[in-house]
Parts: sequence; structure tokens; C-alpha cells
Amino acid sequence: MITFSLITVCYNAADTIGRTLDSVRKQRWQHIQHIIIDGASTDGTTALLEAYRKQAVETRSPHQINIVSEPDNGIYDAMNKGLALAEGRYVCFLNAGDALPDTDTIYNIGTRVGTWEADEPPSVIYGDTDIINTEGQVVAHRHLNAPDILDSRSFRKGMTVCHQAFYARTDIAKDTPYDLRYRYSADVDWCIRVLKAGERCYADTLNMHAVIAHYLQEGTTTRNHRASLKERFHIMRRHYGLATTLYRHVLFLFRAAKRKTIK
Repeated sequence: MITFSLITVCYNAADTIGRTLDSVRKQRWQHIQHIIIDGASTDGTTALLEAYRKQAVETRSPHQINIVSEPDNGIYDAMNKGLALAEGRYVCFLNAGDALPDTDTIYNIGTRVGTWEADEPPSVIYGDTDIINTEGQVVAHRHLNAPDILDSRSFRKGMTVCHQAFYARTDIAKDTPYDLRYRYSADVDWCIRVLKAGERCYADTLNMHAVIAHYLQEGTTTRNHRASLKERFHIMRRHYGLATTLYRHVLFLFRAAKRKTIK
């Protein structure tokens, strides 16, 4: 059976993490490792995490739960800690406030990849994303739809696949840790490097053609939008060159202006 490691990074997330924990706990796919990396929260988050672990033991949940609570050097340092603990065949990041759309999300992914016939397993399994508010209600479909075929060049057009809807093969992910030079957009760089690594071993990607993540759009990147954009420009220039990056950013600005006009 295909196993999955879901990594949740959090800090002082008592108001939002319950939704994330519940969405993983209710998954009927049994082969799940839930890794939670907490940055030594002080707001009651750790008590919620211990209650989650205790409930799993009492109900004899088949899910494996690993909780680490200690200071870290930022979100991407915490994500690297999670990667080091991952034991599943595929790994995905589902952070505090984010959620899996329904109880069959992982079941559907596991069943689909279980029928994969190519010699090399897909390097990345991916899909679409809905945006939710702080109450967990879907407020919009993410404006960028996942491309029919995802490769390392796809991200020239922006973050075409949301980080929470990007399941990387764990052997590739472990060899491709997050670059801690980036504080806000290391996830963009990581996705590109994972795809490039998959291409080097001739692995295809698998599109689920479904919404596989609910994303709470109030994270670190949202709060530091300007700094994030600067980092993304540097990342795109590094991977795609200056000319392509400048051209794509002109298109980004045009699309953003067009969306504002429509509103």
C-alpha cells in the first residue's frame, strides 16, 4: 500500500490547527504518518497536539503521529525537520489552518497512484486548491488551475500548483531540502527543484484532476507579500534566466490589473 507523510508546521496556532488535525484524523486511508513540527508554542497549541495524540491512541487509530515541539529557525527550517522524519512514499505539507477537502482525499490519491503502470513512480502527485476562510468555509477556487502536465518549466507562470496540493516522492524530497536563504518563498524554489530532480530520473508527474487541498490564505507569505515577491523574482531568475523572468512579471502585473478592473 502507498504510504503518505503529511507534515504540519505550526506556531501559536491554537485558533486554527484543530481543523487541520480533524481533516487528517478523519482520513479513511490507513497508511498515513502525520508529522507535526511545533515551534514551542505558548498559546495552548501543544495541549491540543497532545490531546490529538492521546485520542489516536485511545481509538487505536492506524495513523502514525509524530510530534516535535521545540524552537526553530523559521518555517522552512521546521519543514526540513519534518522531511527528516518522513517515512511515507510521498510527502505533503499541510500547515495549521489548511485542510484536506474530505475523508476520501488521501484514499483517492493512494488508489490512483497504486494503479500507476510506469516503471518509475511519479515524482509529484498534484491537483487543484480551494481557498477557505478562518471558519473553514470555501470562499473561492484558487485562480491558478493546476496545468494538465506539470514540469519544472510550469512555474515560469507563477505558483501554478499550491504547495499544499503538491505531493512529492519522499526519496526526492529528502534529497532536496528547503533553501534557508529564503524566508518567505522557499516553497516555490523547492517545488521547482523537486520537479527538476524528478526529470533527471525520468519520472512523470500525476495530475489528480480534483481539488485535493483547502488553503487558508492568511499565512506568513500573505503577511509579508512584498518581501515574498522579491524572493520569487530572485528564484525565477535563478531557474529561468533574467529575460524570461522580466517577461513573466510584466504578464503578472497585467493579469493583476485586469482582475482588479473586473472586480
